[in-house]
Amino acid sequence: MAITAQMVKELRETTGAGMMDCKKALTEADGNMEKAIDLLREKGLSKAAKKADRIAAEGLVNIEMNAEGNAASIVEVNSETDFVAKNQDFKDFVKDVAQMVLEGDYADVPALLAANHKEGKALQDVLNDRIATIGEKIDVRRFAKLSVDGKVVGYIHGGGKIGVLVQLETSANDEKVVALGRDIAMQVAAMNPKYISRDDVDKDYIAHETEVLTQQALNEGKPANIVEKMVVGRLNKELKEVCLLDQVFVKDSELTISKLVAKVAKEVGADIKVAGMLRYEVGEGIEKKEENFAEEVAKQMK
Repeated sequence: MAITAQMVKELRETTGAGMMDCKKALTEADGNMEKAIDLLREKGLSKAAKKADRIAAEGLVNIEMNAEGNAASIVEVNSETDFVAKNQDFKDFVKDVAQMVLEGDYADVPALLAANHKEGKALQDVLNDRIATIGEKIDVRRFAKLSVDGKVVGYIHGGGKIGVLVQLETSANDEKVVALGRDIAMQVAAMNPKYISRDDVDKDYIAHETEVLTQQALNEGKPANIVEKMVVGRLNKELKEVCLLDQVFVKDSELTISKLVAKVAKEVGADIKVAGMLRYEVGEGIEKKEENFAEEVAKQMK
């Protein structure tokens, strides 16, 4: 497979490795981006632990909660520019969508768009009206609704750039539980854990990381008889980063999240379990079209 400059550029941006190293890795991987990333990691050339999603599209994440605090909705609506995302009409539309998700039961985005909006017509028609008024493409990208026997707590960061919901199973009806949920949601927003606990870690993920870390250690020239112990240590360190309950609490380095949960549970006199978490970041995984602003203005003037 021919290795293009764009492929090399993408791999370099993802891993932080040198241009020639990226080209060699892509050649060895026959153009497979994921395999090339693993090869760079094995050789200790990648500065990134894993491939990061590109954050490109604009828009907003919004959360709506029910009065009891045991259910909440989260939605992401995308726009072409950040300017539109700051428009009050756009903000109101996103809030309306989140409220519809909270009050309804929709299988997917098409079902949601077909549902009746408070204006008395389908959400799709309301969306089309907003597009015509604002003059930009707007997409209802994704949504979720969470409920729990306990508390669902939400947190919005960066004016709607990141939204997090956390489910806490508990019999306690205490403001300390809500405060805990907010602290955990802030942790998820900042640290972006992949799993709640080690029990949730996918076996394929463990196998893949073990293989990469083993090859990495061997490539460093470490004796084969100590490689296994090194890999166990490095894997444990990585799991502490990707598992929420193992993470060090960002507001108090003396605590892990699991110790924080146990501490609050003791204070309120009831068990607390982190039953779920959901994190939306605007535009994650969407590659935005890059344009030269000066060239675009010149085109418009012509």
